[in-house]
Order: sequence, then structure tokens, then C-alpha cells
Amino acid sequence: MNFIELCLKRFSARNYTDEPVSDADLQYILESFQVAPSAVNRQPWKFLIVKSEEGKEKVQRSYDRDWIKTAPLYIIAYKNTNEQWVRKYDGKPHGDIDVAIAVEHICLAATDCGLGSCWICNFNPDIIKSEFPQPVEYEPIAIIPIGHIPNDGNVAVKTRKSLDRIVEMV
Repeated sequence: MNFIELCLKRFSARNYTDEPVSDADLQYILESFQVAPSAVNRQPWKFLIVKSEEGKEKVQRSYDRDWIKTAPLYIIAYKNTNEQWVRKYDGKPHGDIDVAIAVEHICLAATDCGLGSCWICNFNPDIIKSEFPQPVEYEPIAIIPIGHIPNDGNVAVKTRKSLDRIVEMV
């Protein structure tokens, strides 16, 4: 499929089968974010792969939704606040942007593997910090559940603003 078809196929999956993600698919996903671009190539990130039942229960405590329990694995995306690039003109840090690019690489790679994913930001970061201790400079940014999608056809129709509403040419 071409890139636009891949983008259109990607959606926020909120239900998964119990089939595990293969090692080959996981490796492909890992390589996808390894090559993600970042400001000044700082790569201010760390990704924690959570596959164990104990680890998954810890993640689930940070996000109180039943559907997340169906995913066979989670990726927690962290930003390294010490390594992020900061724009000198206004002091804007770009770590969140860099991690967001890498997370979308994860979601698109999962889709390319025929898997579902969802980008979760509405979690309790204090629970993640206490359950998965990291050095203080690592801030949890997103949780991405990944897994096989059931064949129930439960895919939301994408609605997007028209190009003339979001593009301006000068």
C-alpha cells in the first residue's frame, strides 16, 4: 500500500485479540522508531516495552479503561528532558514533538504489520513513574497498546477538515 493508504488504515484501536505480537513484528516496530527524526538528531527518548502480566497490570493502574486490558503489549514512550533540543529564540523545548514523531512511527509500523495501536496520553504519569522507576530526567509522554485487531469491523470513520480549512498558501 502507498503511504496515504497506510495513514488512512491507521486508527485508534480500542480492542485486541489475545494473540501475541510476534517477535518479528515487534522488531519491525522497534526499528521504526529507532529511525524517527528528531530536532538536531538528539533522539531525546526512551521506550519501555511491557509484555509481562505484572508489567501490564502496572500500566493498567495508570489508565482506568477496561479496553486497555485486551492489548498483549504496551510501549511506554519517555522524553529525556536533559537531551531535548531547545530553540534559542524563544526557549521552546522540542522533546514532546520528537517523541510524538517517534510514537506515530510506532503506530504506522504497527498498522503496516496488520496490527492495531492507540496513542494514550490521558494516563496518570505519577503511577507510571512509581511503577516503572526511571532517572528523573525521563518523563512519561504516551502509552501505546499494540495487538491484533478483532474482525468485528469496529473501526471509526475518519472525519477530517477539508484542505482549504487547514492549508494556506502565500
